[in-house]
Amino acid sequence: MPRDIPVGNGRLLVTFDRQYQIRDIFFPHVGQENHAGAGPCRFGVYCDVPGRHKSRLFWTSDDGWSIRQRYLRDTLTTSVALEHKDLKISLYCNDVVDFHRLMMVRKIKVKNLARHERLVRIMHHQDFNIFGTKMGDTAYYDPELRSIIHYRGKRYLMVTFFSSGEQRIDEYATGTSGFHGAEGTWRDAEDGHLQGNPIAQGAVDSTIAHHVNVPAEDERTVYMVLIAGHSREELLEQYKWLLKMGPQAVIDRTTSYWRLWVGGTNINFGNIPPKVVDLFKRSLLLVRTQIDNGGAIIAANDSDIMQFSRDTYSYMWPRDGALVVNSLDLAGFPDLARWFYTFCKDVITADGYFHHKYNPDGSPASSWHPWVLKGAQVLPIQEDETALVVWALWRHYYRYRDIEYVRPLWADLIQKAADFMVAYRDPKTGLPLPSYDLWEERWGIHTFTVATVYGALKAARNFAVCFGDRAKAEIYNNAAEQVKAGASKYLFSERLNRFVRRIVPRDNPVPPDVQDYVETSELKTEPTTEDLFEVDDVLDSSLFAIFKFHLFDADDPRVESTMRAVEDQLWVKTQVGGLARYENDYYHRVSNDVAAVPGNPWFICTLWLADYFITRATTPAELKVALPIFEWTASHALESGVLAEQVNPYTNEPISVSPLTWSHATVVTTVIKYLEKLEQLQLCQLCNQPIYRLRRRGPVEVKSQATFDHLEADFGLEVGREHVAPIGRFVRQDPSGHGSFKATLAIDIRDCIGCEICVAHCQQDVLKMVDGKALVDTRNLSKCDLKGECVEVCPTNVVSITVQPVTHSLPTSPDAQPDAPAA
Repeated sequence: MPRDIPVGNGRLLVTFDRQYQIRDIFFPHVGQENHAGAGPCRFGVYCDVPGRHKSRLFWTSDDGWSIRQRYLRDTLTTSVALEHKDLKISLYCNDVVDFHRLMMVRKIKVKNLARHERLVRIMHHQDFNIFGTKMGDTAYYDPELRSIIHYRGKRYLMVTFFSSGEQRIDEYATGTSGFHGAEGTWRDAEDGHLQGNPIAQGAVDSTIAHHVNVPAEDERTVYMVLIAGHSREELLEQYKWLLKMGPQAVIDRTTSYWRLWVGGTNINFGNIPPKVVDLFKRSLLLVRTQIDNGGAIIAANDSDIMQFSRDTYSYMWPRDGALVVNSLDLAGFPDLARWFYTFCKDVITADGYFHHKYNPDGSPASSWHPWVLKGAQVLPIQEDETALVVWALWRHYYRYRDIEYVRPLWADLIQKAADFMVAYRDPKTGLPLPSYDLWEERWGIHTFTVATVYGALKAARNFAVCFGDRAKAEIYNNAAEQVKAGASKYLFSERLNRFVRRIVPRDNPVPPDVQDYVETSELKTEPTTEDLFEVDDVLDSSLFAIFKFHLFDADDPRVESTMRAVEDQLWVKTQVGGLARYENDYYHRVSNDVAAVPGNPWFICTLWLADYFITRATTPAELKVALPIFEWTASHALESGVLAEQVNPYTNEPISVSPLTWSHATVVTTVIKYLEKLEQLQLCQLCNQPIYRLRRRGPVEVKSQATFDHLEADFGLEVGREHVAPIGRFVRQDPSGHGSFKATLAIDIRDCIGCEICVAHCQQDVLKMVDGKALVDTRNLSKCDLKGECVEVCPTNVVSITVQPVTHSLPTSPDAQPDAPAA
């Protein structure tokens, strides 16, 4: 079940299911120690049912609730609307995890839709499982903290209510849950009353209630607070801080923090569609929720997925982590990337490779890769994971030049990994030795892995040059060129006219031990690929790696034919669309119609196709071919903006974990790559300098919150959008006295790149920049001189002025009303 609206701060992560029930509480590491993974923590209301002369408890899992789960724009503050028509109650909730403290606050607006005053009992059930198991826990009511507390060892969770400036739990119960048939205290709550048992130990749960009188057709506000800590003393310290601040202040400061966090990068989104811009920002925020402050980047935190032997995605895969931090580096968040690289430095083996995956505390995680294969010892690794860390680290250094940070990594991480990759190769072919693939399904020599190793060795060579180590630079470069030569020779199929997915070494022939043996096969001077390897020619979307990591150029005919086959044969031919992982993909398979549905559509694979379109583009028009894929991605996300791993090819329902960190990171990476390419291609014809700039110059604007430059900051003012529009029309008297004419000034905001040139040339202030687009200020429209300088200077031809004579009597108007609201 998807986790639509996770909230967290790098130490505390809380997730919710589709019925707005807390399902996961990770603390003190994101992705490790899930204290609520067994069952839902129920949330509901108890009150009278209008017209039925009875009262009932309605948990949000009741079918009568209509639930919409979203976020406030550009924040990690949830925006959840619930309505129950039969109950005539609606709830509007906001959840935040404080950006610094181990505290979650929920604001609950209770609206009474009935025509009489009602007593509404807000109920919340805590099905906590400290350290992930139901044994040895204690739940009790603490009179000093006026809260229910669950604890075991050094893990404490506390829950309470506030309203009207007062902290109050009106009823509570603790009891046994999940043992000897006991369902839990949530059953006790169904009659509207809780028995008040003050303490329980073992397999326990608890329920709390807050009573609020709501006048007819009116609303009241209640707050629920959850605090985590390592001791009761720590809870007490945070509790005192909360009493001083108040629950609403926690929501306000956290909402402001995330707006500043995601808005402070000052990116000019050019002609990226607005819904894709929203998805970009949402992706950054969601990625942050999945990053532990110790540097581990977790693949996903959705405990409903039990993939292998009751296992989850709550681990750090070095591959996923490297690709995620590359996206963060591109977007302007190098500190998060540094945390990750430090984590990698600490966990890399002495031999220079990474294990399959890691727990957030740095210990090796569970694995299904064997150490023995066909009776021989093998390394149970995915070599692309080692390669991608080095590849991404060079890109980080090139962008930020943080030599003091990278200096210790040169010896402790980069050289270790590069030396391993040089040695872990077949001396005959130059290719890497076999390992497991990025999908974690197959053993062999994979084109994706080969491309990443090439990219990593080139990156290591660059580091060696920068550090003045000529010997290492030559070793790494020679190894990279040998990998490239081997890829060209063994991985490209002339028969298929494309690269193959994988080759697997054949067992070396053993000469027969007989004296009269006669060789009957014709002597070959040079063995073919088929002689040396079993060839896996299944078409796989991961073949995009051949240009992504610069093994071969995007305009290489072999790359073009490969990507053409990927686009033609892996596109899902249903109304949902999207790109499958590979032909006949079995993972969570929905359809056996392989011709139409080669596999479920994956977001990362679909965006890889956009990456190819961007890479090969040589003009702004060719670049725009990628935009429909961005729009496809945004339109297939959940309403909250969350992207799953894959979707149902017929219904678009999310499949597997959700959100998948890799999916959101790929959105960020691909959008930034598009904008960087736009900056390269959108040049002034006179000076050949970029017209479009990815990073805006001048003050940084955080929408609806603040504006700041290098000296001063001020609270931002909301732009009056009722006065701006893409189109403005007005009627003016012809100065020659020959009647009047109708003028239209229009901006095609879809293709506007936000270069501000037209605004700079508009002396009458008719054009203004709003949310990165030029728009018409209808208050100043009458000042337009109609000379068309804004049209002439626009580099993308999105500004137009049309003048038509008025053939019948119309009143002239100095002002104009917008045709449509601004985007």
